[in-house]
Amino acid sequence: MSDMNVMTPAEMAATKAAVMDQVPGPEVQGQSPLHHADLASLAKAGTVLGAAAGGIQLREHKLLGHLTLRLNPENTDQLAAAERVLGVALPLQPLTSVEKGSYSVRWMSPDEWLILVPGLEAFDVESRFRDEMGGHYSLVNSSGGSTVLELSGADVVELLKRCTPIDLHPTVFPVGKVVSTVFAKSSAIIRRTGEQRFELVIRRSFSDYIWLWLQEVSREFGLVVKA
Repeated sequence: MSDMNVMTPAEMAATKAAVMDQVPGPEVQGQSPLHHADLASLAKAGTVLGAAAGGIQLREHKLLGHLTLRLNPENTDQLAAAERVLGVALPLQPLTSVEKGSYSVRWMSPDEWLILVPGLEAFDVESRFRDEMGGHYSLVNSSGGSTVLELSGADVVELLKRCTPIDLHPTVFPVGKVVSTVFAKSSAIIRRTGEQRFELVIRRSFSDYIWLWLQEVSREFGLVVKA
């Protein structure tokens, strides 16, 4: 027989995963994927990109914490644990989202959610999940792989129609709805956060391309960068 020690279920439950803090401290200057575009200077100068008066406003919500959670949605104990950590219940209806304060959660599939939190809180949130959650689940910190753009303004729907095939009429795409879809020959997770305001989660590797695309496609509306 093998001499290998076999852990009992109780011992396995008491064992915690080794979690590394992947986020540098506040003494380290963070740079978003669009750092080179110097959006802060454009915002300060009030520059309008394009010939029109500025029907589109763009703001980058940079350096947020991005956590992907996967669990069994029929496991009420895990759902309760997630709610204790986040202060809000996971959205269980397809293509919906919830938010509370600076935390927001997007339904991505029947057993997957994308959680956005302030960047410097990502490790604390991750650690609380490890403390609260039992059973089989997955929590992945992918904070460095994406950034978030907010698009708003009187012409924002017309702009987005040129970027994605998704029907954006408010009767089928109300506030709070989330889709993961084609965007400007790339991809984005689109969430409607207001009647004339949308949020895009885009991959770091395509952020420069999408920034250039948005400048071009918004020429007829005018693009104003906000701080």
